[in-house]
Amino acid sequence: MSTSVCAFSRPANAAEIDALAKAAAEYHGGNVDTGQLYAQCFLSTIRNDVTLTPDGTTYVITGDIGAMWLRDASAQVRPYMFFAADPEVRSMLRGVIARESKDIGIDPYANAFNRDYKVVEEKYELDSLLYPIQLAWMYWKSTGDTSVFTPDVKASYEKALAVMELERDHSQSHYRHRQLPADGAGSPVGYTGMIWTGFRPSDDPTKYGYLIPDEMFAVSVLAELAEIESLVWHDGAKAQEVLALHDGVADGINDFGIVYTPKYGYVYAYEVDGLGHSNLMDDANIPSLLSAPYLDYVDASDPIYQNTRRLILSPDDPYFFAGKVAQGIGSPHTPAHFVWPLALVMQGLTSTDPTEVAGVLNELKASDIGDHLLHESFDVDDPTRFTRSNFGWPCSLFSELVIDRVMGDPPLPMLAVGDARAFQSARAGGR
Repeated sequence: MSTSVCAFSRPANAAEIDALAKAAAEYHGGNVDTGQLYAQCFLSTIRNDVTLTPDGTTYVITGDIGAMWLRDASAQVRPYMFFAADPEVRSMLRGVIARESKDIGIDPYANAFNRDYKVVEEKYELDSLLYPIQLAWMYWKSTGDTSVFTPDVKASYEKALAVMELERDHSQSHYRHRQLPADGAGSPVGYTGMIWTGFRPSDDPTKYGYLIPDEMFAVSVLAELAEIESLVWHDGAKAQEVLALHDGVADGINDFGIVYTPKYGYVYAYEVDGLGHSNLMDDANIPSLLSAPYLDYVDASDPIYQNTRRLILSPDDPYFFAGKVAQGIGSPHTPAHFVWPLALVMQGLTSTDPTEVAGVLNELKASDIGDHLLHESFDVDDPTRFTRSNFGWPCSLFSELVIDRVMGDPPLPMLAVGDARAFQSARAGGR
């Protein structure tokens, strides 16, 4: 069956989706400066980055780079899910799901593709397989529409699943990349039950092969995939296979991903190798340790998460920077003393303290140099020094922060993976 999405009416140009323009204009609940930033950020992706293609799919570029990253594209259109009751919004989202499944089917190790479905980068990033699956699951839960789950989509997601299963034992993998050590295979790792990944969400190589934020994300998304297999495709055997992988990854995090520190107690490591080495830091790109509650892996009040949060939002994280305008998490991907709006927004989305949320909003507004957009990163002392003038992902994430924390709209659906009853329900559906 084709993955064409022409069942819904499609505007001639994605920028003409009236429901999104109306949503941007209906800001409420906060000050004018926040509203200006919200309106421009919310519309940034749909105005600048989305193309409705002749094959019925939706092509989404990152902003100032003309290729489609699976991770970025999924995150960029996520706030539009709040408005998926509109037929044109729904059609655009269906097109993203269809294109991403085609991309995965072409090369599940690739993270970015061009308009002609050619691979732009083959940096194997676990999160690049997970984001498209979660986007489809959220679309289903937001709309009730199961027609996106075609046989082609099933085949693509199961191709992704096969890669994840294989990469639990990376010694069996033939994947190589010139940026990785050991002739492209990556640094040595031991078997942990978790899924090896070559690159971080920043597109930088991992130091150790098990990236704990990616593993957390996998726990959430595999539960969602099991529900799709069970309740949509009625494939009980495949649902059980997905849940077995889910359980192995979850156990691996508990067995290898938590380390003791004298200052903070037990914390989540950013990366481990299963051989006794761990990397204590965080990176602004998501999945991140900071984002664990957003990924629905733990509750924000979880003691180990709180310990981890104190560490990574302190100078003990080598990529935490503080200055006159802002303080937050940066990345080895960008210069020292540059923080990322992605991390500032995520700090707000995962905070339980209204004062902290207000402080984050003020820092983000202070980073606005007049274009009412968020950049990749900026100097904590001088926001006019920044990287990437057009970067859609932080703009979209900021929109979600405003919709959630300022305007108080109901959050997007999540599976509540910490609830054992969710797994029992998924298993029962697969019998």
